[in-house]
Amino acid sequence: MSAHVDNHGRTVEGHDDHADHGHDHGHDDSVPHSTLKGYVTGFILAVILTAIPFWLVMGNVMKNSATLGFVLLGIAAVQVVVHMIYFLHMNSKVEQGWSMLAMVFTLMLLVIMLSGSIWVMYHMNHNMMPGMMTEMIKQTP
Repeated sequence: MSAHVDNHGRTVEGHDDHADHGHDHGHDDSVPHSTLKGYVTGFILAVILTAIPFWLVMGNVMKNSATLGFVLLGIAAVQVVVHMIYFLHMNSKVEQGWSMLAMVFTLMLLVIMLSGSIWVMYHMNHNMMPGMMTEMIKQTP
C-alpha cells in the first residue's frame, strides 16, 4: 500500500499500483458494443435511405424542385443519424456525453456556416446591378 496522485491531482492513500494491472484496458462498459443484428439493421436502413432519394429523383416523382430538395435534405439528415447510432455507436452515455456534445457543437457550427454562406451568396446575387454582366461582356476584346 502506498500513496499516489490520481489524474485529478488528488492524493490517494492505500492504493496498490499493481492491484489493477491488466484489468483496466481503457474500455468503458457503458459503450454499446454492436452485434451482427445491429450492423445488419443499420445497413438495411442505410440502403433504404439511399434508395428512396434515388427513386424520387430518377422517377421524377416530385415536380417542384424546392420541395424535392427539402425532402432529400430531410432523408439525408435521417441517414446521418442512422450512421451515428448504428455504425459510430454514438449516444448520450458514451464518454459521459462528450462525444454527443462535440457532435451538437459541430452541427451548430455547420448550420451557421452553411446558412450564412447561402445568405451572403443570395444577397450578392440579388443586389448585383442589373446591367453589370452585359457591360462586362461588351468591354472584353
